[in-house]
Parts: sequence; structure tokens; C-alpha cells
Amino acid sequence: MSLRNLSFRVLLFLGICQVGLWGLASACKMKEQPEKIAIIGGGIGGTAAAYFLRQEFGPSVKIDVLEAGPVGGRLATKDIRGHGYETGGSLIHPLHLYMRHFVDKLGLSTYTVPTKIAIFDGKKLTFKGLKSSRMQKWVEGILSKFMRIYQYQQSGYSFSSMEQLLHGLGGDSFLTLINRTLEEVLLADGFSQVLINNIVTPFSRFAFGQTDLTALVGATSLACADPGEWAVDGGNKRVCFELLSHTKAELIQARVTDISLKMKPSKSGTESSFYEVNYVGDSGPAHSIYDIVIVATPLQEGLSDISFSGFSPPIPSHFPGHYHHIVTTLVLGQVNTSYLGIDQTPAHFDVSDIFTTDSEALAFNSLSSVDPTQLPPGYHRPSVNESKVWRFFSQEPLSEEQLREIFVSWEGVWEKRWLAYPSYSSSPHPMPPFVLHNRLYYLSAIEWAASCMELSAISARNVALLAYHHWHDQTDKTDQEDLHTRL
Repeated sequence: MSLRNLSFRVLLFLGICQVGLWGLASACKMKEQPEKIAIIGGGIGGTAAAYFLRQEFGPSVKIDVLEAGPVGGRLATKDIRGHGYETGGSLIHPLHLYMRHFVDKLGLSTYTVPTKIAIFDGKKLTFKGLKSSRMQKWVEGILSKFMRIYQYQQSGYSFSSMEQLLHGLGGDSFLTLINRTLEEVLLADGFSQVLINNIVTPFSRFAFGQTDLTALVGATSLACADPGEWAVDGGNKRVCFELLSHTKAELIQARVTDISLKMKPSKSGTESSFYEVNYVGDSGPAHSIYDIVIVATPLQEGLSDISFSGFSPPIPSHFPGHYHHIVTTLVLGQVNTSYLGIDQTPAHFDVSDIFTTDSEALAFNSLSSVDPTQLPPGYHRPSVNESKVWRFFSQEPLSEEQLREIFVSWEGVWEKRWLAYPSYSSSPHPMPPFVLHNRLYYLSAIEWAASCMELSAISARNVALLAYHHWHDQTDKTDQEDLHTRL
């Protein structure tokens, strides 16, 4: 979306953020606040949830974040010759308002990442962006509707499922964006197959490593064409660390094994429910009792193995669908310009990102020139005929033979294999809900609509609002229809 098209509601959101969010969305207090809240997962979703829960419930509630691996989750860096390079989520869109709010609130420095995109078909580079004004308007139309979520959440509204959220943003037509493929929707809207193959597909392969995307995921990938993308100085994972510190949440380095529903007598004489979270840390098995639990890790096979005990109806350990396997390869070397079919003087070649068409002859989805996460004084990006760090996204590891074809020489190769985002061809219908039980929430459900840092933050605020409304029995703030007309 063009920066010049920022709407009044977005500017209002930014103004409110400057004075602080807590108390504006959910001001009234109906009963005592909960004593303890657990968040399972220390990535951007889990740490953002800690931030928004602190806003909603205030300073007295104890917030525990349970994380088995490094804080930051899929936001990760690799050290190469004393400098960090992003291997996970690397770029933040200029209209990702929660991420911008976080860095401003936390006092983190950022820098703009200069990008110039080219498409590679295996023989030559074509310098293309979304030059079609119709395509730009199509993407902007979807993003402008989705950005209504900021106004809804600022007014305290929340949604119990992804379907309810999307319907609230744009009605039945908007809901179809998760039920139809990107190609189906674009063809129906009059875009050519040639445009889809030569422009849209390369963006999809870069952003999500897949071509069979739903329309909403596809619109997210096409937003990569917008200028002004930025990153956090020192690495995007710093946001997660600083959110934990800012909210005074306690980090428990442990793997959660089970969440059990328990009952206890209440002061009124009736029984009330609570959750027992069982986990294994360095000191062995342990458990804690919580009033509210947020699951901020994907409940998919290979990513978590949490059992749920005592719930009726039962909650599955794994939801349908699986995550897409991707290989990130960092290479410190000098690229072979003849392989790319470059007909320019190398010193004048300023392309930063090369996206590929869907060809079996190509071993990678994308090739990007990447800068260190912390730019040294006087830093300038090396030219294409100098040795520098390049990042590949590919379906399979790159062989030495393939590297010899792409590079004149290299000094080192670093590889990471991971489950990066959902495989959207396996999207479950209906999608997993945000609400698993009365006060048990599933933040990562949003990834089946689309996956990025900002969407995790949006989901974090949604589940924080749900938790607040459920705790205080505020039914008028959940799953409301026609908010875009009422607000």
C-alpha cells in the first residue's frame, strides 16, 4: 500500500499509541484481575501477547513466558565473521503499525532496507515490480480493509475465530480470500496468466516458498513490492527480548508437555476452573497453576507436542495441516554475474533481491544481498563484483555443484533447515479457533490466514482482548458484526 494513502484511522491509531494504549481499549474493571497468566512461546507472538496482556490487566498480574528454545523463535540471526545476519523474518513493512509502535515504545533504532527487485527465469533478469496500476489497486484494496483491524482493536473489539475476524473486516467477499487460491481470484478479476506466472508467482516463492497460496496470503506476498521496508538495528529478535523486559514477564526456559483443566471451590461456593501447565526444564519436570493460558506456538506435528487433559470436548495436540519446509543458506562470496545473465557493468548493478519463476531448472526461490543487522559506521553495501553475504531461500539444500555454478568463489556457507510458515495448500477448513476453552487461547491460529511478524502482533492483541472480555464477562466486545459501518 502506498504511504500516501495512509487513512485517518491509521493516523489516529498512531496518535493514540503515543499516549499509551492501556486503559483506552478496555477501561472498566468488573472484578478482581487474574493472579497468573501463562504464555507458551517466546517468539514475536508470545512476547507481544505479554505486552498487550500487561496493558489490559495492569501491573499486578504475574505473566510467565515458557519457551524451550531461544527467545525470538523464528526471528533469528547467524553470526558470520563477527556480524549478525537475519535468517528468519528480515523485513518489516512500513504499514506494520504494531511493530513500529513496539520499536518506538522500546527505544530501538531501525534502518531502512534499500531494495530493488528483479525476476530471474534461469536465463536472464527482468527488472520488474508491480508496475500494473490495477495490480497495485487490487493489493491496496485488500490491505486497506485488513487495516480496519487497528481501529477495531483500538476500540476494544475482539474475535473468537479467524473466520469471524475476516468477516468483520470485509463481509462475505473478504472471507472468500481464505477459501480461494490467489490464481483463481486474480484470473476472475481479469488479470492474465502471463502476469501471474512472470510477476505474481516469483513474489509468492520469495515470501512463502510456495505457489499454491490463498488469495489473502498472496496479497501479503505482493505487499513486498512496496518501498520503505525496514529492520531493527541489532536484529529483529531484539523486539522480543525488549518486550519481555518492558512487561516484566518472567521467562521460564522449559518445554511444555501438558495443559490440564482443574476445578476448585470458589468464594461464592461454586466451582471455578483453572489450568495446570506441566513442563520440563533444566531442573526436571515441574508444573504451575494459571488463570489464563495463551498458546503462542503452532500446534502442528513437528513443532510442538502438548497434550490437553480434562477438556470436553477434547482439544487435539495437533491441528490439521502442516508447516512448509524451507532451507535458508547464507553464502559469503562473489556471485557469478554471467550465471544471472547480467548485461550491465557490474559496478552499476544495484539489484538487491532476485525472485525466480516456477521452473524446475532453478534450485532456489530467491537470492538476496543482505546487510549486517548492525550496520558499522560508514557502511556501504558491496557491489555485485565484490565478496559479500547472499541469502538463498530454497526447497532443498544447495549442492556444491549448484554453488559453483552461481558463485565465482566463496569463503563460507551456512545452512538452516526449518519449518518457516504453514503449507497453505493444506489449509484446514475451518481454521483453528482463537478460543480453545473458556480462558485458553490459541494465538498461532492466525498463521493459517497469513504469516508475518505484524499478523502475530495483531493476533496477540486479539487474544489479550478476548482474555480481558471473557474474564470480565463483556460479551458486547466479541464477534460483533458491521463494525466497519458502526465505527
